[in-house]
Amino acid sequence: MEYLDFEMPIKELLDQLDKCQIIGKESDVDVSATCNKIQKKLETAKKDIYKNLTPWQRVQLSRHPNRPYTLDYVKALCGNTFMELHGDRNVKDDKAMIGGLGKIGDQSFMFIGQQKGYNTKTRQYRNFGMANPEGYRKALRLMKMAEKFKIPVVTLLDTPGAYPGLEAEERGQGEAIARNILEMTRLKTPIITIVIGEGASGGAVGIGVGDRVYMMENTWYTVISPESCSSILWRSWEFKEQAAAALKLTGTDMKRLKLIDGIIQEPVGGAHTDRAGAFKAVQEQIIAAFDELKDLNDAELVSKRMDKYSQMGVYQE
Repeated sequence: MEYLDFEMPIKELLDQLDKCQIIGKESDVDVSATCNKIQKKLETAKKDIYKNLTPWQRVQLSRHPNRPYTLDYVKALCGNTFMELHGDRNVKDDKAMIGGLGKIGDQSFMFIGQQKGYNTKTRQYRNFGMANPEGYRKALRLMKMAEKFKIPVVTLLDTPGAYPGLEAEERGQGEAIARNILEMTRLKTPIITIVIGEGASGGAVGIGVGDRVYMMENTWYTVISPESCSSILWRSWEFKEQAAAALKLTGTDMKRLKLIDGIIQEPVGGAHTDRAGAFKAVQEQIIAAFDELKDLNDAELVSKRMDKYSQMGVYQE
């Protein structure tokens, strides 16, 4: 297990607890009282640390290398029923954007999301979760397929942004994202969106227009990463913590601004410390959201979705 800087007090207590248990096993000394005392300190430290996280610390947790990614959630929710679908029928199959059909219980869903890698090789294979235009076109193809067969769509957002390379721009990156946003506003099937990690800029919004939009507790969703914002405003990455606070990127901020519909609570310590608990929380939220949307007809669904987004923001004519 890897620990972030602000988690070091927890690591120290865990090390103490391990040593105490080893001493108890290797000798006849009763160390149960000491172990219990350390365990209580550990539980208190976890509560104190994780209930007072700064925006930048939540950004760090969203990027934790042990945090579950899109395929982890899909496989946990659907088991062997998930069938991945490939290709945009135009250029190629983008490995940074995954999608396919799966079932939660007896209900079929079309799952779409960005996928990151677990090590250097798979991160390069998945392009660090940064999709090319063909990734967004593949996502749109699958959404249209879901609409045709009246299957609800679930999108899982986890990307540092759309791929900004020259070749992506040449193939129409901006148009692909804009097209997805337009088509998702009028898609005639329920769309449930969950930010499971990083939600950066148009790369996330390209599959993020939903009837219900949720953020997991230790995630972020905004127009630019804190580092990039810091480099633009201060010409340095050193001010990324101030940028994270100013961007209002946490779930609490987004809920207060009425840009999302709810926050999915994570297990204490983050989703990476209790994957099963995180998977269960996401599954329950998907089922609850679908129950709210399944009885709406096509016209009601599209009308409510457009009203939802037209009411966002503050403007004066």
